[in-house]
Amino acid sequence: MEPIKHRYDFVLLFDVINGNPNGDPDAGNSPRIDPETGHGLVTDVCLKRKIRNFICLTEADATTGEPKQGYDIYVKEKAILNEQHERAYKALGLDSAKKRADERDISSVRDWMCQTFFDIRMFGAVMTTGVNCGQVRGPVQLVFSRSVEPIVSIEQSITRMAVTTKEEAEKQQGGNRTMGRKEVVPYGLYADHGFVSPYLAAQTGFSDADLALLWEALKSMFEVDRSSARGEMSSRKLVVFEHESRLGNAPAHSLFERLKIVRKDQTRPARAYADYEITLDRNNMPQGITVHELL
Repeated sequence: MEPIKHRYDFVLLFDVINGNPNGDPDAGNSPRIDPETGHGLVTDVCLKRKIRNFICLTEADATTGEPKQGYDIYVKEKAILNEQHERAYKALGLDSAKKRADERDISSVRDWMCQTFFDIRMFGAVMTTGVNCGQVRGPVQLVFSRSVEPIVSIEQSITRMAVTTKEEAEKQQGGNRTMGRKEVVPYGLYADHGFVSPYLAAQTGFSDADLALLWEALKSMFEVDRSSARGEMSSRKLVVFEHESRLGNAPAHSLFERLKIVRKDQTRPARAYADYEITLDRNNMPQGITVHELL
């Protein structure tokens, strides 16, 4: 399939209710926060993981569970990356044991990796670890998401009724209860910005079909990612700015600023998506920009 020809910039709005959208392991898994402003943060890596998980579920054979051709995922749980690299050399009949691989060989295996793995074709990858498959810069880039207003993290006490071992039970008096802590955000609305480059898409083969699948993943990825910490996370709005020019017809920030988010009642904190008024300014849109509201 032909790579995409246009540049795209997009805004994704998503929210969380009584959950932890992205805990920080260096802070006791507390919700990530900007300490100067109090705004909540969600890393790009967190959202990429959800996109990858969505592709794993939707682009697999219903009977065998094997990924469809061209839609395998490179970065997944317990994946051994050098073994993935070996697959490319084996598929092309090349020798991966060479101390210095030929540039033509690296180019061939890099192309094979792009054709085989959707997330490499989309996000790129550094594949120079041991078995050298080169390096790919992906056409799709995401930034850290930021809540539109400061968030409040509420710490709750929880108890565990069961214990792991008999010895642990014998050490406890008055039952097998173990106390713990859990932090949740009562409500937070987050905005993420993303960018799609046709120049980099030409290098990886990222096509219009791949782009359509990315939009579907952004709209539905939280629906297949439920847990006690993220039980009520939802994609709320997806606005895509399509540029007629490959280079772009307007700066991305000027397009993002057209999406206005205002809390309706300033006297009380927001606790639902309906508490916000969200408008998109379409007046005097730069020539060559087409707006798609996909959600």
